[in-house]
Amino acid sequence: MKIAYLVSQFPAPSHTFIRREVEALRRRGLSIDTFSIRPGEALSEADRQDLARTFTVLPAPKLDLLRNQATMFLKRPGSYLSTLQATLQHRIPGSKNLLWALFYFVEAMRLAEELDRRGITHVHNHFANPASHVGLAATRYLGIGWSVSLHGLGDYDGPTTVILPDKVSAARFIACVTHYGRAQTMRVCAPELWEKLFVSRCGIEVEKLPPVRPRPARERLRILSVGRLSPEKGQVGLVEAFALARAKGLDAELIVIGGGPDEARIKEAVQKFGVADRVELKGRQPEAAVLEAMADADLFVLSSFVEGLPVVLMEALGLELPVIAPAITGVPELVEHGKTGLLFAAGHWGELAERILEYAGDPEKRAAHAKAGRQKVLAEFDIERAVEPLLRHFQGAESR
Repeated sequence: MKIAYLVSQFPAPSHTFIRREVEALRRRGLSIDTFSIRPGEALSEADRQDLARTFTVLPAPKLDLLRNQATMFLKRPGSYLSTLQATLQHRIPGSKNLLWALFYFVEAMRLAEELDRRGITHVHNHFANPASHVGLAATRYLGIGWSVSLHGLGDYDGPTTVILPDKVSAARFIACVTHYGRAQTMRVCAPELWEKLFVSRCGIEVEKLPPVRPRPARERLRILSVGRLSPEKGQVGLVEAFALARAKGLDAELIVIGGGPDEARIKEAVQKFGVADRVELKGRQPEAAVLEAMADADLFVLSSFVEGLPVVLMEALGLELPVIAPAITGVPELVEHGKTGLLFAAGHWGELAERILEYAGDPEKRAAHAKAGRQKVLAEFDIERAVEPLLRHFQGAESR
């Protein structure tokens, strides 16, 4: 069995968990090639290596696309036409989405030609986004297996949810990173499809994390938050919560790592709430730098409105860094309130401020929760364990 992993952009700063998954499966004997719709982004040597060996569908010269369409039609005219029809049907309603479906079909034929050349027998997507439309269409044309990993609300409660049942029906299996996500997928699918759904955690390489070391004794608490700077991550609210905690006597600094479209708005909030001397926006950083920042922090805070189960929380707890996170979707499957971390009602910035103050005033509680969190990560979210359910399903697909 030769497998293709397909995502919209690979490598990417937010998709390092895909690399870990691929490498763990390769260590178990699976043959996997990586594919990307758009060119990836390299922030590290590992990224550069992935970029060099990943096939990118776009951009492509127009003449190459025309040649590709003619070639794929002449090679399998019946499959070409039936795949075109299925792709035009597998879309969100509306004339604009009909045009996009045509684009996805063109991309799928370019992808299919390369899959066929390499002898790929199964395609696995991460996320039920447009890249999954392309992957599904390419496998329909070639008559090979297809599967997908579902992560967050964008997969099972977003604009494309209306066509998710078609994906589940077409897939050999569906990997869900949380029990919550599996349940939400069950909600939109017929019961006879539920047997295709299983939980497969994203994982981290615990042994490659920086060594767990004692937190330095310092008067000023160092709070860290890592994530794309975008509205769904709630960093504007995090700044407000930090200011509220400061107003109640918290002596701390807040470091935010990440880049994105909400940067200007976050900077405005920093000025508005009068915490410019205590908040530092460090922009995007390579994975190694992020992990070092975690190892040097006292507390990690996630402020999102929407998540699946963030890998960054696994990394923080793997480093015995205490965490505060919103009580949403799959997050409580890792952050158990009062045991492996603290939870707050998403968007309730006053409650988040109280959680920060609670941890700030009780270093022993922080240490106990973080130690329990690391044990939780070791038991369930280390990549060597996390990858086993997915491995079994790939092996089962091969036997069929």
